[in-house]
Amino acid sequence: MTNSPVVLGIDFGGTKIAAAVCDAAGNKLASAVVASLGEQGARASFGHGLQTARELLVTAAPDAPLAAVGVSTFGIPFDDRVELAPVIDGWESLELGRELRAAFPGAAVAMATDAKAAALAEIRWGALAGCDPAVYLNLGTGLAAAIVTGGRVLSGSNGAAGEIGYSLRELADVGRDDGLRIPLEDMVSGQALRRRAGQLGRRLTAAELFEQAASGPELEALVSEFVDELAFHVVNLAIVVNPERVAVGGGITRSWDRIRPRLEEALLAGVPYPPQLVLARFPHDAPLLGAVALAVDALAADELAAGELAVGELTGPPAATTPATAADHTHDIDSHAAQPNGHYSTNRTNSVSTPAPTNSVTKG
Repeated sequence: MTNSPVVLGIDFGGTKIAAAVCDAAGNKLASAVVASLGEQGARASFGHGLQTARELLVTAAPDAPLAAVGVSTFGIPFDDRVELAPVIDGWESLELGRELRAAFPGAAVAMATDAKAAALAEIRWGALAGCDPAVYLNLGTGLAAAIVTGGRVLSGSNGAAGEIGYSLRELADVGRDDGLRIPLEDMVSGQALRRRAGQLGRRLTAAELFEQAASGPELEALVSEFVDELAFHVVNLAIVVNPERVAVGGGITRSWDRIRPRLEEALLAGVPYPPQLVLARFPHDAPLLGAVALAVDALAADELAAGELAVGELTGPPAATTPATAADHTHDIDSHAAQPNGHYSTNRTNSVSTPAPTNSVTKG
């Protein structure tokens, strides 16, 4: 046990909530993964996550002050709401920033979408370190991307950069409102695969669907359509961004051997300057790692402001990367101002099903 300050990372997902208590450098002291209880609504799910985090703090660091909390979530988090997050009923109405500060008084709080938090983990410690520009693609319960430029994760004017789940799918979609068309995420995501398998009379998760695809032509066609449509949009994204590398993470990457060849073929054929295509270094727990990184940065920013931390003192990345200064990392995810509710106030999820974290948050 330690009396030194600790930080807390929480990843609120559509099906699971993951939490980790770490020292000030991001080294894990303890972690836990629990069901989201999303079927019980936002208040129950959020409360379950807070209870899990508090129990973890008591177990791992009972006498240590909590200095900062980093949170990743499906949807776009603000102080007084979460936009584009209807996967759990009532989540959009949560005053997430205010609720977190009330739950952890005195601690600095930082928040990001799950895809952007995951990209932060990958550019700092993982597959996108040193790549600029780059793209992180999240294939989980939902579908989202994060764009890295200038060494930072692009937020966008409303925090919605990379929300490719809204992409139009056909010419007839032009000019149609969200409710009058089928967005990409409703066809290319884990939740979409489960729904489409159900329409064939099969109760299968996305992972089971990929595993059983060879058992019949209908399932094989469904998987092939999924991968082809994903490839179509990834190619267009790569043409727009001209990334050095595309890293792919999320629960569906458990079927990477089935997905990678078609994506790679499409990128090589369709992009003038094809990027490298790689599996993310942290394919299943990057959002939680990103939440920890947000907390570490929030603590460092507070200490810099208080004159307690000399530039260059922040440590913690794996040995394979070069430690950057606290000032370098404070704004690795571009900030966005709180805006009025966007046009799509009832959009789909960008959540990722997060399995149990590995033994070291920073993978040192």
